[in-house]
Amino acid sequence: MGKRDYYEVLGVERGASDEEIKKAYRKLARKYHPDMNPDNQDGAAEKFKEVHDAYDVLRDKEKRGRYDQFGHTAFDMGAGAGQGGAGFGDFGGFDDIFDTFFGGGFGGSFGGRQRRGPRRGPDLQMNMEISFEDAAFGVEREVTIHRWEECKECAGSGAAPGTEPVTCYKCGGSGQMRINQQTPFGQFSSVTTCDNCRGTGKTIEKPCGKCKGKGKVRRPRKVSIRVPAGVDNGSALRLAGEGELGDQGGPPGDLIVRLRVRPHKVFKREKDNVVMEVPISFVQAALGDEIEIPTLEGKTTLKIPEGTQPNAVFHMRGKGIPHLQGYGKGDQIITVKIGIPTKLTAKQKEMLKKFDATVQSDQYQDRKGFFKKMKDAFMG
Repeated sequence: MGKRDYYEVLGVERGASDEEIKKAYRKLARKYHPDMNPDNQDGAAEKFKEVHDAYDVLRDKEKRGRYDQFGHTAFDMGAGAGQGGAGFGDFGGFDDIFDTFFGGGFGGSFGGRQRRGPRRGPDLQMNMEISFEDAAFGVEREVTIHRWEECKECAGSGAAPGTEPVTCYKCGGSGQMRINQQTPFGQFSSVTTCDNCRGTGKTIEKPCGKCKGKGKVRRPRKVSIRVPAGVDNGSALRLAGEGELGDQGGPPGDLIVRLRVRPHKVFKREKDNVVMEVPISFVQAALGDEIEIPTLEGKTTLKIPEGTQPNAVFHMRGKGIPHLQGYGKGDQIITVKIGIPTKLTAKQKEMLKKFDATVQSDQYQDRKGFFKKMKDAFMG
């Protein structure tokens, strides 16, 4: 049976980039590796070799060029890949590829490499709700978290006081076990973590009564969280070293605090600006007035000029939210909404009609602009 097209084997187009070819190979190599297919190791090994042969050619510019020109016949004399010249132990850069897949290989090891040193503990995450004002000015909160900490009874060894962990009988203290497998392409050897001591090389004969041999216990811990001024909804704070306990003497992880800012009844936020709407009466807009409005720092006075129009916008400089990554503050932006009275009495209606009769069209800004546009559009 003839060989399949190498591009077809990897599932890529002929014009595929080097990165696309590498990505396709990694995916298929993991899929067909014998260790990932214990129920069909022979079939998987055959597929695995086919994928490797294709990749060995297509990743090399010179070999790929020859293959594109002559196909499989370019290697009929045994040059290059495709002729079974490479066994599992000869795959160039293969350990590095599986390091990428699994962070150190199958079961924590591939090709004899295992990472048994200190490991950083996992991060803890929590959500915290704060008010609009707390986000603007900052706040300090004390919270209680529950995390794994070293058992004080056994000093983290997991063994009962007065005893020590002993060397694992199964791996002899190496923390590793070598497994040899016979495949159609020869013997394949892999190294996995010892299932008896879980890679530590030690076992506990008499566990600590406090931690039950884990070497760590779950404890509550109070943590002070300082929220800086200017944070926004969805901001995240990182408290170094307040996460879970590390392994083998490794440092603890961090505590990640995600903030949710409660909506305000009056204010809204746009970047570092505080925005709000203020209702005023028709008379206040026409005659002008001074009104009292709230700000984040307390009440203040806003001057409404005579003839203020609907949706007029006023800026109060420096009355907004502090810039989180710099100096200064945003503004407070006020939009005025002019209220129109309803349920007028007969006397009030009569007064408004008399008032309207005295007002010239050009005294209305919107009317003046509208009639000018009408004149320009229809009278030229």
